[in-house]
Amino acid sequence: MAATLLAVIVALAIGHLAPDAASGVRQYGWFGGWLRWLNAQFPEGSIWRGAYGIALALVVPLLVVGLFQLALDQPLWGFVGLLFDIAVLFYCWGPRDLDLDVAAVLDAPDAASRRSAAERLWPEGEPAKLDGASLVEAVFRNALRRWFGVLFWFCLLGPFGAVLYRLSVLAVEREHAQLAHETASGAKTWLAILEWPVAQLMTLALALVGNFDSVMAAWREEGAFGLHGNLLNTAARASVRSEIAEEVADYTESGVSASTALAEVFGELPELRDAMSLAWRILVLWLAVIALFVIAGWIS
Repeated sequence: MAATLLAVIVALAIGHLAPDAASGVRQYGWFGGWLRWLNAQFPEGSIWRGAYGIALALVVPLLVVGLFQLALDQPLWGFVGLLFDIAVLFYCWGPRDLDLDVAAVLDAPDAASRRSAAERLWPEGEPAKLDGASLVEAVFRNALRRWFGVLFWFCLLGPFGAVLYRLSVLAVEREHAQLAHETASGAKTWLAILEWPVAQLMTLALALVGNFDSVMAAWREEGAFGLHGNLLNTAARASVRSEIAEEVADYTESGVSASTALAEVFGELPELRDAMSLAWRILVLWLAVIALFVIAGWIS
């Protein structure tokens, strides 16, 4: 757990302070090349062209990472393994800094620049949407795939888990993958399975750091155990709406009209700002829980 906490701090610090350097390290073109090679090797009707073909794409890189993880765990009292943990988590984090991408949208001087900046929050090939609900969903989708998915599986399985999640995400992204229909469908199902526990824990954390009643209402509306992926989005939208409403109410009590508060106090795209704030609060809560485990381990 101490390695996890240290690795996350390093990943966040370098990604924020040196985003170009971080982006230069986090290059995944090799995985796209690996997928294309598999496409060329296996004909129609083979296992690669089926729903379970994604397992074939993942097994080789994961085997390499797993062997390194086992081999480096003991040398120099685990110090080498710690460095490997940090390096792998840093490599799998992001790849872009979410905070900087959101700030670029908020600070854009005009509508064209804002839309161009917002495209970094959407998958390649999908048009950016600037309505409040879509921006909230974009922030939480990116937070899940850039931060929390990697962190959760790293906590469970170490570097093996971080690489497992990152490669599973890459397999469904148009930028890296050109898979057969059945293979792509299997990859999406597999990613949904990996993301289900992460979304559940993010929603639980959102209830603790945001508006509890709104999140619980969303939980009841969507159902807590479905794999459809709407729970986190619904809870995030409801929580952001509640936060903005509470802030507006505070200003209107002091004599400021609701329209003036939204336009002059909160500025443009208040939903985006509040969504990013909630994502940060969830991350801080997760890190606080990890820190408690670290302290408990030291005490025991």
